[in-house]
Amino acid sequence: MKIDELYELFKQSSGVCTDTRNLEKNQLFFALKGPSFNGDDFALEAINKGALYAIVSKNCTENSERIIPVEDPLKALQKLARLHRDQFEIPVIGLTGSNGKTTTKELINAALSSEYETLCTKGNLNNHIGVPLTLLKLQSTHEIAIIEMGANHQGEIAELCEIANPNLGLITNFGKAHLEGFGGIEGVIKGKSELYQHLIHLGGVIFFNEEDSIQKEKLATYDNRSSYGLVKEADTYLELLQTEPTITLKWKNLELSSSLFGKYNALNLSAAVAIAHFFELDPISVQQSLSNYRAKHMRSEIRTINGNQLFLDAYNANPSSLKVSLETFKSLKWQNTALVIGDMFELGAESEKEHKAIVDLIITLGFEEVYLVGKHFQKVNHPFKGFESTAELLENFPDMLKNKNIYLKASRSMTLEKVLDRL
Repeated sequence: MKIDELYELFKQSSGVCTDTRNLEKNQLFFALKGPSFNGDDFALEAINKGALYAIVSKNCTENSERIIPVEDPLKALQKLARLHRDQFEIPVIGLTGSNGKTTTKELINAALSSEYETLCTKGNLNNHIGVPLTLLKLQSTHEIAIIEMGANHQGEIAELCEIANPNLGLITNFGKAHLEGFGGIEGVIKGKSELYQHLIHLGGVIFFNEEDSIQKEKLATYDNRSSYGLVKEADTYLELLQTEPTITLKWKNLELSSSLFGKYNALNLSAAVAIAHFFELDPISVQQSLSNYRAKHMRSEIRTINGNQLFLDAYNANPSSLKVSLETFKSLKWQNTALVIGDMFELGAESEKEHKAIVDLIITLGFEEVYLVGKHFQKVNHPFKGFESTAELLENFPDMLKNKNIYLKASRSMTLEKVLDRL
């Protein structure tokens, strides 16, 4: 089936779905493959649950007039998303980076949605499946789309740009994330910069951090750019009044107070302000929207549970984000603290060195009560209490953690947030 024919079916449908557990009536079901499942096996179930059509691979053995075989259901989904995106002449903001992209995306959306109807990536649906699923939610009422793009190897951002075709964008930073897949920090820079290459080719608008020397160098000869930051040279300059206990910025003679903390979040806020300024939003509206934003999804959250105050940053971790997060936690000057830190993944040959660097940083910062969780941390020498896994930590959960001010951070698959159930 040709993509334009599939698009006609999409227009008759109520949307798309890739999981029969979440299927709604009259949707198109795309039978994707994963490491432990084959969507083709669920095609008839999708039809019986009310799917308009099931888009399956040519190897599918199920028979139904509402089952449509294609060469590759994933490629069909991606091409469908691009065709649908091309029906809209609206600003599409592409966003990537090693750290802070989800928070920055949410801040941008908080500001823009005060005056515009926006479509924004939900959660972490930022990969080769999540991006097309997001784009296929575009409707005629949307005025701006904000598309988060994640990657763990070179070429992936270029592929996502081919699907989403953003005409504005920014890279939050280049950090030590997914080093194994990217092939080191230079590979990270090259991979993330694929967004710049797309936008430069298109003549799109690029926002960048004035304090980031790599970003400035990459964009030195490009004119359609706008900088933001906490230095007066920035096109959108915000004066940093304080970062702890929470951030206060000054912009256009307005004080912008936030529940967020740390300089890294001040830069995330600056990026949101720069984009809001580009779209000529009322400064007071921007001030109110960003001041009302609250961190969520275990990203730099502060919670209180049964007398424990928690700095909850357990959604993910890499060497760059863990370093700045620990330094920020130290600057809060909480008393009676304990650190619970889990492994960082996808670091390849750099893993042992990077985990040892975090141990050294913890010692330098003067933290004393520390629990290191995971096999990677146990491979390096450290003077702290260690556990091979989160399960082992929970089995031997120390009573000393109760009535403490606790810091929690680890890579996603460590599921370190399970600690919360023991407090």
